[in-house]
Amino acid sequence: MRNRDSQTPDGQTFIIPEVISMMEELEVEDALDRGDAPRTVHQSDGGSDDDLTAVIEEISEPPAEEAAPKAAAPSDHSVPNKGASGKKRVSQEDLDIELLSLIKDKQRLHQLLSAELVSKDPALHNGQSAQHGGGDQQHKAASQGETSGKEKQQAQNKSQSSDPHGDQQEQFEPIPSDIDGYLKKLEDAGFHTSFDIVVREMTLGDKRTALFFYNGLVKDTVLTDILTRLTYLQPDTISMNAVHDFLHYYVPAVQVKAVDKWSDMLLEVMSGASAFYVDGEDKAIIIDAKAFPSRGPEEPSLERVVRGARDGFVETLMVNVSLVRRRLRDPMLRYEIVRVGERTQTDVCIAYVEDITDPELIESIRDKIKQVKLDGLPLADKQLEEATVKRGWNPYPLVRYSERPDVVAAHLLEGNVAVFVDTSPSVMLLPTTFFDLVQHAEENRQTPFMGTYLRWVRFIGIMASLFLLPIWFLFVLDPALKPVALEFIGPTKTGKIPMVIQFLLAELGVDLLRMAAVHTPTPLATAMSLIAAIMIGDIAVSTGLFINEVILYMAVAAVGMFATPSYELGLANRIVRILLILSVAVFKVPGFVVATTLVVLILSMERSFNRPYMWPFIPFDLKAMINIIVRPPVLYNRTRPNLLRPKQRDKMPRT
Repeated sequence: MRNRDSQTPDGQTFIIPEVISMMEELEVEDALDRGDAPRTVHQSDGGSDDDLTAVIEEISEPPAEEAAPKAAAPSDHSVPNKGASGKKRVSQEDLDIELLSLIKDKQRLHQLLSAELVSKDPALHNGQSAQHGGGDQQHKAASQGETSGKEKQQAQNKSQSSDPHGDQQEQFEPIPSDIDGYLKKLEDAGFHTSFDIVVREMTLGDKRTALFFYNGLVKDTVLTDILTRLTYLQPDTISMNAVHDFLHYYVPAVQVKAVDKWSDMLLEVMSGASAFYVDGEDKAIIIDAKAFPSRGPEEPSLERVVRGARDGFVETLMVNVSLVRRRLRDPMLRYEIVRVGERTQTDVCIAYVEDITDPELIESIRDKIKQVKLDGLPLADKQLEEATVKRGWNPYPLVRYSERPDVVAAHLLEGNVAVFVDTSPSVMLLPTTFFDLVQHAEENRQTPFMGTYLRWVRFIGIMASLFLLPIWFLFVLDPALKPVALEFIGPTKTGKIPMVIQFLLAELGVDLLRMAAVHTPTPLATAMSLIAAIMIGDIAVSTGLFINEVILYMAVAAVGMFATPSYELGLANRIVRILLILSVAVFKVPGFVVATTLVVLILSMERSFNRPYMWPFIPFDLKAMINIIVRPPVLYNRTRPNLLRPKQRDKMPRT
């Protein structure tokens, strides 16, 4: 009953406290007329009684043709001890009857009282409670104040919980209203210290102005055109509200807005915008004329395809979202922006299709990103992943990265959420599973048959990278386990180094070569390959340090790792392979079985944003598992995965 924002069924505002006050006054007056109840509520002054009676008389006003007879009719009632209120008591019985009928018809009562109350001066409503005395009204005011305080506290707590930059709310710091104070304050932001800060002072229409921006982040041709246009201003063309005039009439830019908070202005300028300040105003006009240093879209090096698009993501957020928007021209595609990092204020974009993606998934990702409390994200998406997913020491990736706009657009249509981070050329796709990480865009660029074949070859390579070396090592340690058809497997002689040490040294050697290939200039890459193949491998075998089969199987496992579409998954599989080799060396068959079972159990218990990581294998989904093993034709793949809980299951109308 304390809510002042309630509404009647027809949408009109219904002010509850004023209605309660009127109803109490009516009850008191009716009790005095009957003489059977004392006056237990607060007394009203004459003005309030007159207002109340006017409302009731207006409600019960008869038609024009009936007004004269009623006015001429004598009244049988008189109210003693009322003085000047005798005229009002003449028609009290009629008013009481009309009031009772209105009370029974609640909808009509709400409409009439609302229309009367909202037609009054709002100042009357704000001060009406001050015109009434009495302990009951004071109790109501105290209750209202307590409720209002609780609402303010809840709003403040909500605001603090949504602040992604820390526990303390930043105090409002206004922009100085004089240009000298403005320039003095800019010195705290690095003006006259940092060489890339530019402040262009000019007098336009007898108004001192200052254009503040960072050199290298803005398009100087756009700012020059704007300033050229403003030089034609005359003193009589600018009114007292100069910011309004410049914002709406004179600044010829597409994206402009006014800000009155100093920190907001600094953040916009550091993000690449320009701040236009006018002397005597406590606001600044933000002009969006960004021009970040960037490279053109190129084909991603980790997701190359024989057939398909050659463009990939770059380090500029706007370019990346535009590449996806170009492929997904859906008005339901949403791009939400969040800033993360107390110092870096990195832009993070959450992309999803509103009528497809699960709202709980969107809310979960949004909340996790907003709860990140770091100084900044200079390493972009990898730091954001660690801060949101929090997988601990588990080497397996719980998100999928992609540098291809077509892959991201396809996942958005499935119901996934894409997270763009400014300054990163890769995009996170959430949630993900183990089997999502072993699929490649090339499979969908070929026919269904060839796509299935390529998928199987890739699966075989991934399994070989995991189990080929441990199983071969197990056969060497226990030859009785070898089938008759595999009698040829096994070394004819052992090397000078124990075989388990040979495996570990070979693993470290492959990793060392991989890191060297990353840091080696392209012209020298061929020479490095020859050194690795001839001088290291051949000489190591010739001297008897290694045996041939160790080098052979290690090379096959390395090829399978490089064939894994996800670079992070390939590295995690390498760690599991080393674990299996050590388990076989110590415990042989029981060690291999127990280690493999533990890895599968750990992966089965993992969840990526509340989705099982090993789906559709665990929990088992036959239809989804068939779609993993076989690349289905487009027209046969009509439904979206159950894992994502999409709003719309069907991808296309059934005919």
